[in-house]
Amino acid sequence: MTTNPQQTHEPNEPANDKPATLYRMVMDKHTCPYGIKSKDLLEREGFVVEDIHLVTHEETEAFRAEHHVKTTPQTWIDGERIGGYDDLRAFFGRSVKAEDETTYRPVIAIFSVAAAMALATSWFAFGELVTLRVLEWFIAISMCFLAVQKLQDVESFSTMFLNYDLLAQRWVPYGYIYPYAEAVAGVLMISGSLVWISSPIALFIGGIGVISIIKAVYIEKRELKCACVGGSSNVPLGFVSLTESVMMVVMGTWMALKTMIA
Repeated sequence: MTTNPQQTHEPNEPANDKPATLYRMVMDKHTCPYGIKSKDLLEREGFVVEDIHLVTHEETEAFRAEHHVKTTPQTWIDGERIGGYDDLRAFFGRSVKAEDETTYRPVIAIFSVAAAMALATSWFAFGELVTLRVLEWFIAISMCFLAVQKLQDVESFSTMFLNYDLLAQRWVPYGYIYPYAEAVAGVLMISGSLVWISSPIALFIGGIGVISIIKAVYIEKRELKCACVGGSSNVPLGFVSLTESVMMVVMGTWMALKTMIA
């Protein structure tokens, strides 16, 4: 098999006691991103990389057949095959995410950015970071972000939603309507207008969500994934999911009371 070695060091550079050989796909119309990551990781770990490019599909298939591997890139260190990018991370003692591993990272990211945006908006509008509107904007912006996650693939969301939502289980179209309703309520709450529309929506979908999650998680003790950040979510159904629904109920109630008092 013909290879195209692309070494990362000059020919006259002194030999390094930490050499590694990396085979990765580098074609005219495709460069494997995991190959780039593998090369970067090796170099950050102090290795001098013999970077060998597989420049055609035929060459790649021949390499896989010769070494009995299914994927590229592949790394060798001290003559021992380490494997692909995830194998390389594990070799260096770095975390490797399991395929079905649950995580709260998407929700934490959404809530963190929403909080930052709410504070920034308050600073711009009032010249102060902490105002009453910060909490309102935080919840409303979070609702919009969460709605966008669902709207990326409504079909997938509605399928996961059916695992626990009581209304969707009885009336399937509700699973398709929910993301749009959440988005409309969130946008209107940011503006503070048409409360007679946004408040009932938030109270309705939030209230059903609270009851559904309490029943599934805390009464039936089921271990499910939450559709709150979309149908491909690995967020476990539980306290964080309940928080989303509770926030909508609180926001819907507050906006209604605020309007009546005014």
